[in-house]
Parts: sequence; C-alpha cells; structure tokens
Amino acid sequence: MGLKNIHNVYFIGIGGIGMSALARYFSRNNKNVSGYDKTPSPITRELEEIGIAVHYEDDISMVDKKVLNEKETLIVYTPAIPKHHSELNYFRDNNFNVLKRAEILGKITENTFCLAVAGTHGKTTTSSILGHIMQPSNATAFLGGIAENYNSNLILGEDKVSVVEADEYDRSFLQLSPDIACVTSMDADHLDIYGEHDSLLESFKEFSDKVTDKLIVAKGLDLEGLTYAIDEEADYKAFNLRVGNGTYLFDVKTPNDEIKDIEFGLPGRHNIMNALAALSMANLYGVSLIEIKRQLKTFNGVQRRFSYKIKNDDVVLIDDYAHHPTEIKVVESAVREMYPNQKVLAVFQPHLFSRTKDFVEDFAQELSKFDELILLDIYPARELPIEGVTSEWLLSKINNGNKCLLSKEEMKKHVEKSDANIVLMLGAGDIGLLVKEVKEILLNR
Repeated sequence: MGLKNIHNVYFIGIGGIGMSALARYFSRNNKNVSGYDKTPSPITRELEEIGIAVHYEDDISMVDKKVLNEKETLIVYTPAIPKHHSELNYFRDNNFNVLKRAEILGKITENTFCLAVAGTHGKTTTSSILGHIMQPSNATAFLGGIAENYNSNLILGEDKVSVVEADEYDRSFLQLSPDIACVTSMDADHLDIYGEHDSLLESFKEFSDKVTDKLIVAKGLDLEGLTYAIDEEADYKAFNLRVGNGTYLFDVKTPNDEIKDIEFGLPGRHNIMNALAALSMANLYGVSLIEIKRQLKTFNGVQRRFSYKIKNDDVVLIDDYAHHPTEIKVVESAVREMYPNQKVLAVFQPHLFSRTKDFVEDFAQELSKFDELILLDIYPARELPIEGVTSEWLLSKINNGNKCLLSKEEMKKHVEKSDANIVLMLGAGDIGLLVKEVKEILLNR
C-alpha cells in the first residue's frame, strides 16, 4: 500500500525509541497517529503532548475507532512485542496492513538518497552527528536516541535525503536501501537472535552488499569499503588529537583534502571515531569540510550517551546507555581520561538475561575496573528468566573488593553515603528513570 494513501497509523509499542521517531514523522505529515505501550514513559508523555493518543492496556476496545473502521489504516509493531499480544493478533486476524517498524522505515526511505549507519556500537551517536551535519541540507533523520540539539529522535527535513540508524537486531537493517552506509563495529551481540557470532557477521556482509554507492567501515573490520581510523593510515584519518578548553581538537585527512582544528565536545576517543564516521559519510555525499567542521562544533550530544547530569568541581554524574561489555569499556576509558585519579562509582543495570549469559565473563572483566560498583537486578525487557542467570551470579564473577547488589531504593541510599565524586549510571533498561533522583541526592549530599 502507498504511504501517501494512509489516513491512520497505529503503533504497537509506540514508546520505543525507533517507533516514536516514526510516530512523530507520521504526525508531522498530518496522519492520525495513535498507539499502545506497556507503560507510560517520558517518550510517551512527549507524544501525548503533541496530540498523539496513547493507551497502556492490551485491549482492542481502547483503540481509536477510526483505526478500526477505516481501510486506509496502517499497523506498525516492534519485534519486542510478544507473539500472544491480543491487539497485534486482532489486526492480523482481520487482515489489516500490519508491518514491522523496519519495513516502514524501509518504505519511507526507499525513494530518498539514504545514508545508513550500522554497527553493534556507536550507531546512535554517529547517526545523530550525521543528522546534525546534514540538517542544513534538509535531510530527514530517524535516530535511535534523543539528540540534544533538537530534543527529539526525529530531525524533520524534506523527503529527498534520509539519515537512518540501521539496526542489526532481528536483521532489521536488511529492509533498508542504503546509498551511502558505514559500519562502526561488528562485535558479538543479539545472540538470542543470531545464535553465533558468524551469523551476525554474515548479516552485516549482506547489509554491505545492499549499499549502492559508497560503504565506509572502521579500519580493521572484515568488510570491503573505504576505511576510517584515528592515527592510522586510512581513507579518512583523524590525527593530531588534543584537548583544549574542555573540548577535543583534531585534524582530518580525506582521500582528496585535509582540514585542521576541528572542534568536537563529546569526550572519549570512541566519540572521535563516531564523528569521523559521520564526517566521512557527509563528505562522500558532497557536504564541504568547512560546513562539516561548523556543524561538528555545535553538536551537543545524545541523551544517555555520556550525558553529563552534574558537572562541577565537587561531583560529576554521567548517564550512559552502555549495556554491552565493549560499551562499558569505552565509558570507563573515557572517564579515566577525563578524570584521572578520581574515585569512580558505577551503577549498572544488566539488560536481558540472554546478553548477561552470553557475555558474563566480559561483563565481569569490565565491571571490575571501577573503584566502586553497584549492581541492580537484570532488566528483562522482552525476555523470560533463564535459570541460574541472575545479577548475583554476575556479581560473584566480578573481581572488585567494593561491589554490592542492591535494590533501586537501597542504591539511592548507598550513593548518598559514598565518597566517590564521579558517579556513572549505566544500562539500557529503566535505570535512566532513576537518574533524576540520583542527581538530587548528589546535589544535596
């Protein structure tokens, strides 16, 4: 069905970060948008504030009557929705147009010049940087996080150029038609879907084969394409890194040019890599290095990606989405670089039983590096418990003399008593909802 003929779009799982970007897009294009989610959240409240109706019970009687009675209705769902969901099954049984989020994103972008950012780590920040660089070119960007510059996961432009986060979960990125793409990383993840790392790598290879114009990859990845790296020979090379006035400065050499003194405010070498990937893609599209430099200087970051919630001489509170051992590693490295010789307390909420099981030894290794560690219970998301896979089990493997497993309420009391002046809130579950309370505790400590 043609998207232009659609009157109503109903989202099952509308509060998801990718789903809500699509909901915003259709709402801005004057469609009647509504949806279901399991629980209220800051995202669903923001959707309601712009006129999108959301309900929180799996009950078909609560669905907008226009959705149920008009043929020009599209149902969009996320793979995280369980198969027994009654609303989803009602729409399937009654022959509605029911499509996954990735299929809709593919349909929206198939007639655009599509710049797609893939990778097991870094794709949300990279696509957000790229969306900001491309904003003066009137690109529309669908992001997997809330870009601080826009307070949104949608940067709305024209329908000629699109920037998308290409999600490997459930092989969603294979629904896209990328013209220019990058791959930031291909570490083992989502083994509940792929089974083996080799299957994940094959999926990335399949994605790279879909790219019609140019593919750029972090140097060292086993994919054919242009490369980018820091202080190594590559097609796009960042070098002469230094820190001045709380920001990074660096130079970049491209296949045809060179530009000096790029300013970029996000901490950590991994974020320089993200900025370099975005620069490379925009430059391949045709954006001048001068304009890219100007946009990088004004990029303010992505919520829950090394987001400073407190930053003063007495205490620093950083909120980060890190939920994989590699992500925890780069956060710890960035904190040590920015705050050498400071005591660091990390609060970590494991995400998914399967991920905890698959990477328990790697989690233990990275979590052992913090001066003080608080573990919360595993956030199950879409999963049922796995016997023996618990936060207690993970805690037992962590080599850290200052570790504990606490409830959320106990955690707040522990943070209040801690003498650590650098506090990290890490995880992809609902830990982000606790940050505001922890901030108040630290400011009054």
